[in-house]
Amino acid sequence: MSKILIIDDEKAIRYSLKDIIEYEGHTVSEAEDGLSGLKMITENDYDIVFCDIKMPKMDGIEVLEKALSEKFVKFCMISGHGTIATAVECLKKGAVDYIEKPLDLNKLLKVLKDNLSADNTNSNQKEIKSSTKKDKTNNKSNAKTPSLNPLNMIGSSKVMKEMYSFIEKVGVTDARILITGSNGTGKELVAKALHNISPRKENSFVEVNCAAIPSELIESELFGHEKGSFTSAIKQRKGNFEIADKGTLFLDEIGDMSLSAQAKVLRALQENKITRVGGEKDISIDVRVIAATNKNLKEEIEKGNFREDLYHRLSVIVIKVPDLNDRLDDIPLLVDSFLDSYSEQMQIQKPKISSQAIKKLQSMNWTGNVRELKNITERLAILCEGEITEKDIEKYS
Repeated sequence: MSKILIIDDEKAIRYSLKDIIEYEGHTVSEAEDGLSGLKMITENDYDIVFCDIKMPKMDGIEVLEKALSEKFVKFCMISGHGTIATAVECLKKGAVDYIEKPLDLNKLLKVLKDNLSADNTNSNQKEIKSSTKKDKTNNKSNAKTPSLNPLNMIGSSKVMKEMYSFIEKVGVTDARILITGSNGTGKELVAKALHNISPRKENSFVEVNCAAIPSELIESELFGHEKGSFTSAIKQRKGNFEIADKGTLFLDEIGDMSLSAQAKVLRALQENKITRVGGEKDISIDVRVIAATNKNLKEEIEKGNFREDLYHRLSVIVIKVPDLNDRLDDIPLLVDSFLDSYSEQMQIQKPKISSQAIKKLQSMNWTGNVRELKNITERLAILCEGEITEKDIEKYS
């Protein structure tokens, strides 16, 4: 159980955050302004602090700076008036993440998952094992319509079965893999499945979203930095290559990585060594790199946005994740799984959906892929009373 502090002058935000975080099994304390929040930090040890930026008595940036000058504590800054410049400033001053208001539940849960285990190690692996155990239990009670396979992915269509077979063949090797596919198809799930059946499965799976990290910070995030290497580097920090040593490093949205960072990643792959920002010592690493992108990297190479030599280093094996429009037969299984998850999360009876409603979903054009289907399914579960019908699909999709 982790100890978490919420500092925000808005009572509604504090209560909302507290309810969500306590539901995840953590202990939560609250402070209504920056000054009292800083006092609580100095007197207690917290695993992570969620801190608003604009507050009375002392703003969040000042709380962050003063707290980190006294002791190490993880900060996630939150703000309803933020800009990219504000986010970059917070991260440079030592925050581990930044969330805009209104708060995104998925982003919040990801921050908790990424930061409430030592060096991020094994947290994803535990989650996969727990999920796999739960799925096996569900399959026993629903043997007539098995929706899950040993890779813990949903779908029994021909294209998915072909992909499962390919994953099982290459996952047990140490080959670098490039996962391609449109947004929302499930590239992260493929990466986790590859790790979960690999010889490295007992070690860490570390995910880096290259599109979400400002270009000024990506090198520090990947390779770490030495104390004093830049203004806010108040202590030495390991990068994700080091954290993933003996395990798997998943570089999501690698097509958005800066050319400068690409050059350093190339060196790491060629020499199995990295150097921290501001450091001189080479550090040996043993990491399997899996990358993913929704971009056509060959086109990006022609435009000068991506290094051809790095592309060839990453794409020893290429896995294309199919669009939902190419696997419409999987929609009943996906919807059933999403309704299961929603009913369990909300602790309510599982909503029913008519066969006509399923057919309506199968007739739609899914530009947002599985993520779009998941969002619509959850919307229907929230807004519909009784069985979900074809008319409900037309009304709420």
